[in-house]
Amino acid sequence: MRTRATLTSCAALLTSLGLTLGGPPAHAQLLGGRLPGGLPGVNAPLGDVPVGEPPLATLGRVTTIAEQALDAARDLSANVTAVAGARLLREHPDALEPDDAGRPVVRGVLLALAPTPAALDRARAAGFRIRKAESQPDLGLATVSLQAPRGLSAREALARLRALDPAGRYDFDPIYLPSGGIEPAAAPASAGQGRVSADVRLGLLDGSVVREHRAFRGVRVQQQAFGPGGARVSRHATAVASLMVGRDGEFRGAAPGASLYVADIYGPTPSGGSAEVLVRGLGWLAQTRTPVIDISLVGPPNIVLEAAIGALVTRGYLIVAAVGNDGPAAPPLYPASYPGVLAVTGVDGRKRVLPEASRAAHLDFAAPGGDMAAAGAEGGFVAVRGTSFAAPIVAGALARELKAPDPAAAQAAIAAVSRRALHRGEAGPDGLYGRGLVGFDLRTDPSSVGARARPLRAP
Repeated sequence: MRTRATLTSCAALLTSLGLTLGGPPAHAQLLGGRLPGGLPGVNAPLGDVPVGEPPLATLGRVTTIAEQALDAARDLSANVTAVAGARLLREHPDALEPDDAGRPVVRGVLLALAPTPAALDRARAAGFRIRKAESQPDLGLATVSLQAPRGLSAREALARLRALDPAGRYDFDPIYLPSGGIEPAAAPASAGQGRVSADVRLGLLDGSVVREHRAFRGVRVQQQAFGPGGARVSRHATAVASLMVGRDGEFRGAAPGASLYVADIYGPTPSGGSAEVLVRGLGWLAQTRTPVIDISLVGPPNIVLEAAIGALVTRGYLIVAAVGNDGPAAPPLYPASYPGVLAVTGVDGRKRVLPEASRAAHLDFAAPGGDMAAAGAEGGFVAVRGTSFAAPIVAGALARELKAPDPAAAQAAIAAVSRRALHRGEAGPDGLYGRGLVGFDLRTDPSSVGARARPLRAP
């Protein structure tokens, strides 16, 4: 019956968001605490709540209530990134401020893409100070970051720069957030075999990875810090990296044993993870000619970041990004929604798209993103959930096919992975899995490593 099916789907969605259709209040919360790497986490509990069979006389009323609850759940899901951003703003008002949409940006800092000398002279005369001028030859970019005059907000400063130079390209320096949550778990079994060649290379923009973890034994992990204040280990980055190159017992990533290049774009300060720092990390990965790069982060559109990613795509790099966890009704998030970026959504243990998964401007692939385990920064495994953890599986699959940046070879790699992917019906893109579901067999059930179904909570 349609109404019962509606109730079941509502219950599954609400449970994934930490809510129920009835009974005691949900004990889990969506917004996690600040992680050791200084990153805000977004977490959701695992599992479904069984839905009973109400009497037919009251079924219509219950269905109406369920549909209202579903709408509320969608609204809540759509606010996940906004809530995380609001928390950052509340905790770090000295370093961050809101943009015109209330999202966190670096306080008083504006980014300019290839400004002319005359435009910079006008900015100086108006009281702006040049913080840093950078050239990224491997991206073909020249950028300048400017400090706003004292007493001027970033919003006011951006408007003033655009008025001084209407033909110029200026933007905020927004903060990009991880798009997945982590839960504690038990220790894994002993390491297994089946690694790929170290000639296979993958790049990651995130925090620093715990290289000493057993899942990275024998893996070349090269890390470079780009965020203010140097490097700092991240739970999120460690989990994502393990799904790319790790292996330990029955657990394995998509390309175990491949070389991993990690650009730590966060570090220990709240202004880490900004667009300026992401571009710097991308420039380094271009220098290393790492052909496949995972970005399991989400944020607003930004002209400087878009230009950097566009330059890499044109040169034959594959950029893989998570669509985010703000729900299907939320606006598209970036960088997944940029042209040429491979946008990845997540599915649970039953191959169902995560109800909290966002909708990018386009969808390329799906991969496991729930009911799964990954490496924990404190050792052992953790249970993870979110599109953050689907993107690295697709990145690993693509890296097996693309050994060096090359436009034609990049398209051939996408086609090869698409052919092997699981499709709902006939092969070809669709609105559920995109080009197909990749690496579902790589999902390690949390129960197989003793994971506890207890979401990370805010302190």
